[in-house]
Amino acid sequence: MKLSEFAYELPSASIAQAPLEKRDHSRMLVMDTGTGQNHHHHFYDFPHHLRAGDVVVINDSQVIPARLTGNKDSGGQIEILLLSKSRDSGGEEAWDVLLKPAKRMRIGTRICFAQDAEGIVVDRLSDKKWRVCFSCSGSFSDFLRNHGRAPLPPYIKRDKDREEAAYDLDRYQTVYARVPGSVAAPTAGFHFSPAVLANLRDKGIRVAPVTLHVGYGTFLPITATDIEDHEMEAEYFEISGESAEIINSALRVVTVGTTATRVMETVADDKGRLKPASGWTSLYVYPGYRFKRVQALLTNFHLPKSSLYLLTCAFGGKQQIESAYRQAIGMGYRFYSYGDCMLIT
Repeated sequence: MKLSEFAYELPSASIAQAPLEKRDHSRMLVMDTGTGQNHHHHFYDFPHHLRAGDVVVINDSQVIPARLTGNKDSGGQIEILLLSKSRDSGGEEAWDVLLKPAKRMRIGTRICFAQDAEGIVVDRLSDKKWRVCFSCSGSFSDFLRNHGRAPLPPYIKRDKDREEAAYDLDRYQTVYARVPGSVAAPTAGFHFSPAVLANLRDKGIRVAPVTLHVGYGTFLPITATDIEDHEMEAEYFEISGESAEIINSALRVVTVGTTATRVMETVADDKGRLKPASGWTSLYVYPGYRFKRVQALLTNFHLPKSSLYLLTCAFGGKQQIESAYRQAIGMGYRFYSYGDCMLIT
């Protein structure tokens, strides 16, 4: 299939620039793949669309403040986006990163930050990727917490206002985030509030956490002409024995987001059974894929020609998803990371 078949037009006004004040007041399009009907609700209604025996699978990865700004010895400013901690970093704090501007970057370049922290460019990995080794007087996590910014996608526009940056560090995160490691958010989870989670518990609907540390590659546009030629970058995942047991007991598995979906489909055997596991997945799901365990999907509205949009089309059916997106645009739904959501059943 051609990538051009997965394009759609979106007015710029439909791209959400900020989250709603109340997380669970997002709109939710409910798509019934059996009847082809769409219904329109708010996310606080989510528990009412579930039934006894359902298990909701969430991604509990926590977004780190992965955007940094430093200065070269020459005084030039450098913007850094952390991508992933180097697998062969040993005891060092070495990260694969994107640098901007990178045109005149050289191995050995020193990048200075406040409070006796610095980074040294130690390797060039590709045209866009570099490896930087960081050192700081305290822990690296404290350094990020004090100097990092939320790794917002480029379609969300921000200035350098620190108050706004602090707000995004709080809201570009799920309420159940627990395990630091993502450099992009599992955005379908943004809509959950403590009240919604309590309502699920009250209905006897179990919630099973898995972890997938979302990398920048998940959100990169596909550049291959044929979708089959695209390759996903590997991302680290974990699923515990307890979560595997809860999921195996489910009458229906409802995944929250494409990341939790990819963990399920990576781990499930041909009969849909799961075992505790950890490792790296580069599973790429596009139309034609046969799902082994996921039976309902909560997801946001995604960029055209993206791997996330292709996964959604694979699950809900390309024509039905296209129709739902057209309807959502016509009804003023908010799109992308801080936008509204859809439940595909």
